[in-house]
Amino acid sequence: MPSIPIIMPQLGESIAEANIIAFLVKPGDHVEADQDLIEVETNKATMTVTSPCKGQIEKFIVQLNESYAVGATLGQIEATKEEAARLGLDAAPAKISDTDRVSKSEENRRSGRVQPTIRGLPVPANAAGASYLSPRLKARMTELGLSAADLSGVAGSGAAGRVTVEDFEKFIAQLEKQKTSDASSMRVAVADAMRRSWTRPIAHVGMPVCLDPLFAFRKITRPKPGPGLYALRALAVALAENRKPAGRLVGTKIVHPSAIDIGFAVEAEDGVLVPVIRDADKKLLKDLIAPYNELVELARERKLPVNATGGSIATVTNFGTFGLEWATPIPLPEQTLVLGMGAARHEPHWDSVKGQFVPIMEANLTLSFDHRVLDGGAAGRLLQRVSELMSKPEKL
Repeated sequence: MPSIPIIMPQLGESIAEANIIAFLVKPGDHVEADQDLIEVETNKATMTVTSPCKGQIEKFIVQLNESYAVGATLGQIEATKEEAARLGLDAAPAKISDTDRVSKSEENRRSGRVQPTIRGLPVPANAAGASYLSPRLKARMTELGLSAADLSGVAGSGAAGRVTVEDFEKFIAQLEKQKTSDASSMRVAVADAMRRSWTRPIAHVGMPVCLDPLFAFRKITRPKPGPGLYALRALAVALAENRKPAGRLVGTKIVHPSAIDIGFAVEAEDGVLVPVIRDADKKLLKDLIAPYNELVELARERKLPVNATGGSIATVTNFGTFGLEWATPIPLPEQTLVLGMGAARHEPHWDSVKGQFVPIMEANLTLSFDHRVLDGGAAGRLLQRVSELMSKPEKL
């Protein structure tokens, strides 16, 4: 009877390999076409490898907790000639012996990486970073005050590309030969916050907003609020209307905000500080100007009071002050949302009344969000509402 190979499928355009975590059937079992056979885990999700045809499981030639490349043979199925011919699989490769299995597995372990078999696949580099840390290595890293993120560029020589203590010591020795400088305490704090933030699936949506009404309103306003404050107030009003997008996922619970406290990013020396305006939904725009400006100055001087930091449910960042039109900021670890605003620019806009294009001032709004809490549709509706509110600044 023909022996049909079970092949590791392409599990995503950026996936080069997967780890075997469970066998869902055993040798001798009869299976149907497309039946789940093996459970595998990638760096993105847990998936299953299915049967290419109807038949009987002859053998598996892979081991649990080992990684195998896309295109690798995982096992064999005995099928009838009719079944194999129907699927065009009658010209199957020869069966793989146990000796071959051992030698291939040993070769993979010694090489420290899995070689992909699909040409042009965007595979991870050999410097895969520290996916597993032994207790000995963790102790050594703790001694030096390092985290796993610091080893993201280290090429591991251990099993399945793991970083060994020897790899780590070579890495440290190389660093000592290079010029270094001490990172400031603020830079270290920002780095740690961003590392913790990026452990979540962060997604982004964006859209343009016409700023002509905002600029016209600013001309008649004294004192003049900055564009970022308009965005902050609009976000506060939008979240007051619907607080669900600002909830945080903790375990299996959504923690809903008790107050609309909005932070805003201020560039300080060698980092960013985020002062907070409490109950931003309950104060009119004109009443926020003075406290906003005061907090900006205190942040730049790094003299923010304790009650003006932390506990906010979202952040607003005006990256347009750096001339940037588009960016995708990362929410703080304790937040689900960050609203970004780009630089204003002249753009042609079709005026249906005049029947011609007219110039308008336009800027991009972006919303970065924790995709576990919020989906694209809800994020898009929130951003649309912020845009609508900003187009009517007199109501803010």
